[in-house]
Amino acid sequence: MSNQNLSGADSQKSFAQLTDEDWKRKGLSEVAIEVTRHRGEETPFTSPLWKHEETGIYSCVCCDAPLFKSEHKFFSECGWPAFNVDSFENMGEREDLREMPRYLTEVVCKRCGAHLGHKFDDAKLHNKNVEHDTRYCINGVSLQFIKK
Repeated sequence: MSNQNLSGADSQKSFAQLTDEDWKRKGLSEVAIEVTRHRGEETPFTSPLWKHEETGIYSCVCCDAPLFKSEHKFFSECGWPAFNVDSFENMGEREDLREMPRYLTEVVCKRCGAHLGHKFDDAKLHNKNVEHDTRYCINGVSLQFIKK
């Protein structure tokens, strides 16, 4: 979607005012709109980014904000791309009470408010080789990959 989105100078309010039709015109798929704009969830194990291993940057599909460096990605059997460091500090967090009684921490893009996925403190249970115990479980459709 790069080059077709709003610039970083636009406020989050501007992004929030866009309709689903606006997002379609900007190149987002139906699934990406459902996940990023309506807090949906991508079907696990379906994203080509789940096992993706190239070197580069993962950014927000809605606004191009850089989110993760490839060296912070690790294999987790959760079914979605997993990262253990917020590489660029472009993510915000909020309580996700939709999954009660289980408490979840939702992660969103700070620039455009896109729903990205959830944060857990169990990375070492999924991969003993990770340095930090934080696991960002991210919907692949909320990301785009920029090869370096």
